Formats: sequence, structure tokens, C-alpha cells
Amino acid sequence: MFKDPQLLLSVTNPGFIVIIAGILAYFVRHRIARGVVTIGGPLLGLLALAMHQAQGTPLASVEIMELTLVLYQVEKVAIVFGLAFLIAAVVNSIYALHTKDPLQDSMALIYAGAAIAATFCGDLMTVFIFWEVTAISSVFLILRSGSKEAYKASMRYLGVQILSGVLLLMGSAFIMGEFGSLEFSAFLTDGEGLKLGEDPGAIFLFIALGIKAAFPLMHNWLQDSYPKATHTGAVVLSAFTTKLAVYALLRFFPGEDSLIWIGAIMTVFPVFFAVIENDLRKVLAYSLNNQVGFMVCAIGIGTPLALNGAAAHAFCHIIYKGLLFMSMGAVMYRTGTTKATELGGLYRTMPFTAIFCLIGAASISAFPLFSGFVAKSLTMSAVGYEHMAVIWMMLLFASAGVLEHSGIKIPYFAFFGHDSGKRPKEAPFNMLLAMGIAAFFCIWLGFPMLGGVDFLYGLLPYQLEAQKYLDQDLWTTDHVLTQFQLLMFAAFAFIVLNRLKLYPPEKRGVVLDTDWVYRRPVYSSVVWLGAVWHRLGPAMTDSMQGVARRVYDRIEDTFSPKGQLSRGPLSSGIAIWTSIVLAIVMGLALIAGP
Repeated sequence: MFKDPQLLLSVTNPGFIVIIAGILAYFVRHRIARGVVTIGGPLLGLLALAMHQAQGTPLASVEIMELTLVLYQVEKVAIVFGLAFLIAAVVNSIYALHTKDPLQDSMALIYAGAAIAATFCGDLMTVFIFWEVTAISSVFLILRSGSKEAYKASMRYLGVQILSGVLLLMGSAFIMGEFGSLEFSAFLTDGEGLKLGEDPGAIFLFIALGIKAAFPLMHNWLQDSYPKATHTGAVVLSAFTTKLAVYALLRFFPGEDSLIWIGAIMTVFPVFFAVIENDLRKVLAYSLNNQVGFMVCAIGIGTPLALNGAAAHAFCHIIYKGLLFMSMGAVMYRTGTTKATELGGLYRTMPFTAIFCLIGAASISAFPLFSGFVAKSLTMSAVGYEHMAVIWMMLLFASAGVLEHSGIKIPYFAFFGHDSGKRPKEAPFNMLLAMGIAAFFCIWLGFPMLGGVDFLYGLLPYQLEAQKYLDQDLWTTDHVLTQFQLLMFAAFAFIVLNRLKLYPPEKRGVVLDTDWVYRRPVYSSVVWLGAVWHRLGPAMTDSMQGVARRVYDRIEDTFSPKGQLSRGPLSSGIAIWTSIVLAIVMGLALIAGP
């Protein structure tokens, strides 16, 4: 059909290319050749995105069972997320080059490709399909860890993700009934999203996205699963699931007031857990909750500046959070642990990993001249312009908390702090290369003279507001000094509390989260019922069998062909009336037909 390969590439969803590369990666057993496939697939996807023909119109669609599946549609906000996903897929593939696990490499690419494909589709049914593909493929990144705990966590993770997909499908069914189509153009007009109080399917969609975005009380799957994934799998997981949900929230619910408070709470509550958590990868999982909260809050505010902030924050977060997970993955690969109580002093033999970790820490803490500053500032300014004093204070506290647990705690306890006596080798070259690329983006996107800030702001969906903010607000003295003061006071507080032995010490143990409220009682109840049945079962078996036999005999006597309902004129009358009703229904169907 397409004689011109360039034309074919320009109308192909980049996610499809990455998925195909993932399928091929499983069958290519030679490690170098598989590396070419795993890196080349996302690079070809980047080329396809660069060559796309038009924005806002379907580039590829298909009709199936009276449904129009818009397989490729490029929107401004989709470019921000899709480009970040593609960059992450390339960097993650480089990071995993040393592995000898074709299944994990394959699932990582299929997972990334499904997230990218969902970002660039134009209808809810296609979103649902790839929503479920992300769930099924990503679970292997946890399973391949091989431990009993990882297996249990992966099953819980899969159940939660599938539930999210079921709710998404239910919401889609309601929207289909209301609007007659699942295409975005049918129910998203002029930048307006769905309304929770007006659109019947909106609440199901909202909960589905809330699960995927790890809203408060729906977040436990994240801290349960990510720290138990493989050292490369956690890096991949950090990039896609929650940010795909953020993208969907931005498309479907911009300006939804409830998201303001949900996001603000998301930024605050993880701080308390992260400060006392011993597993540094779990600290990063809580930090991920915190960062997504900023994006969710910005989406709830819904102004052009705030939506720009959500998109910019997501783009930068995918990269610097991946860098932090990569540094901890390298530590785990060389030492076998990421427990703070078992680490310290690693800078002596892993200096490059330590430097890259510090760059990621500076970025997530929003130090000026790093990517986090130019992204998070948009959201903070949007909150200030709307005079939301309480929300602004909550986000300010959360920003200081980020420095405490991700900016200081992780590099300090892993690479500095007390000397654990461990002297592992530096991370493999491919890991260092991947971390170096991510570190470059963290600096380039935040340093004004290098052009990265202009590039990032040039991607944002509301260009007028982005350019105005860049020219008038971003690099003002007040703005930069305020951020420096916040960071310096937070760092000073850590130093003083640590010196006075008041900072929560790193202890071996398990930090209980809100999932304990329902997981532990349910488990205990099942165990108790099992014990009761084990003791009373033999004595109850005979009597229960007798009861079951009497119930069965009564049902058979009533409903069987020889039973009471089949005897006499009643059954004949029912048969006749059933035939009459069926005939009426068939007649009405014929009359109402086209």
C-alpha cells in the first residue's frame, strides 16, 4: 500500500515500532544483536515521531465492530509524554545491555511500546487495549526477580492493574452510551475534559486513572512492587505506568477541582514514610508518589500555566527519576542490597555512580540550573497566581521533603555516611553510559545557556504562556533566591538533626503503610477460618452433607422435568405465554430495524 517507506513511517504509531522490537528481542538470543534491536526500536520510534505529518487529525484508524479505533493521532500534549517515553526506552535499553534475560528485555520494550502507543491513540478502546498490555507485560519485570516476595508482589500488582483496566472499560461503556463514540473528538472539545458530576462514565474513568496514578489509599501497589523488581526492571517501571495515568488525567480531567487536594495530599504524605524507610529503592517509590502529586495538583488547577507545569514536570521527572533508580540499581547489582543500614562509603569504588546520583538528586530537588527547577517552578507559580495559600504551603513543605529524602538521604546513606566496608566494582560501562545520558538531560534541560530550557518550553502545549513565563518569571532574582533559601534551610535542618541524633536513624525493619489496614486483617481472617474448618470440619461434614442433599432434592422436585412446575396446566400456560412474548419482541425488532 505504501511504496514510500518515509510515508509509511510518518503514519505509524511509534509505540507499534517499539512493541515489534520487543517481540523480536525475545527471539534474538545473541546479546549484541538483541542490543541492536532493543536500542534500535525506540530510536526508530523517535524517527517516526519526528516525521509525523499533522497534529490533531487521525493519521491511522480502523473500523472494527462498528467502533472506530484511532491508532495514531498526534496532539501537543502527547508529544511531550511520548517523546519522554521514547527517550526513556532508549536509555533503559542501554542500561540493560549487560543482562542475559531475553524475556525481561522483551517485556520491557513491549511495556514501553504499549505506553507510547496509548499516548498517541485517539479513542478509549485503543487506550484500554494498551492499558492492559502495559499491565501484563510489566509484571514480568517484577517476576524475574525470582524471589518468593517478588512473586507475591507481582500477583498483587497484576490484580490492581487489571482492576484499573476493568474500570476503564466500564467507564468507556457509559461514554459510548452517552456520546455514541469512543473517539476523543466526540467527548473532548475545546480543551474541556469530562465532568465527574455530569458524565456517567467519568467516575469509573477517574477511579481507573487514580489507581494507575497511585492516588492516596490506592498507592500501596507501587511501594509493594517496585522495590521487589529486578535492578533493571525498577528503572523501567518508574518511567511509564504513573506517567501514562498523568497523561490521561491531563487529557480527560483538566481543571477537575478534586485533583488539587488529591495532588497536594500526594505530595505531603510520602515524605513521612520516605524519611524513616530503610530500603532506598522504596524511598524512591515514595518519592515517585510525591512527584506525581505535583503533576496531579497542577492538572486540577487547570490553567494553561499549570497544565504546562504538569507536562514539563512529567517530562523531566521521567528522566531524573530514572537516573536515581539507575544509580540504586547499579548499587544493588554490585552489592546485592539497597538497604541504607548495609551501605555507605561506596563513593570510594563507585565514584561515577555517586556523581550521577548526585545530579539526579539535585534535579529532583529543583536546584536552579537543573531540570527539576525549570519544571516544578511552573506549577508553584500557577498555585501562587491562583492565591491558593494552603495548597502553596503544602507544596512548599513537600519540596523541602523531597530534598530531605531524595536529594540528601539517598546519596548520603548509599555513597557517604558511615563506611559499610563494602568495596564493590564500579558499575558496568553500559550502566554508566545510560546514567551519563540521563545526567546530561538533567543538566541540559535546566541550564539556560545550553538551549535545553528553550527546547523543553517549546514542547509545552500552551506556547504563549510558556514563552511569557520563560521571559518574565523563571530567572528572576526573587524566584531563584527563594528556591535557594528553601533548599539551603532544608539541607541545614538535615545537618543539624543528624548531628544532634534527632534525624530518624536507619533501622532494619518494615515500615507499615495503609495497606496493612486491609491486607493483614483479611489474611488473618482467612487463616482463622481455615483453622476453624480444620478443627470442626470432620464433625460438621456429615450434617452439612445431609443438609446439602435435602436442598438438592427440594430443588429437583420443583424444577426438574418431572417436578411440580412441569406438571399440570401451569407449565403449558407458561410455554404458550413465552412463545407469545417472544413473537412480540421479534415483531418489534423487525419494525424498529433499519
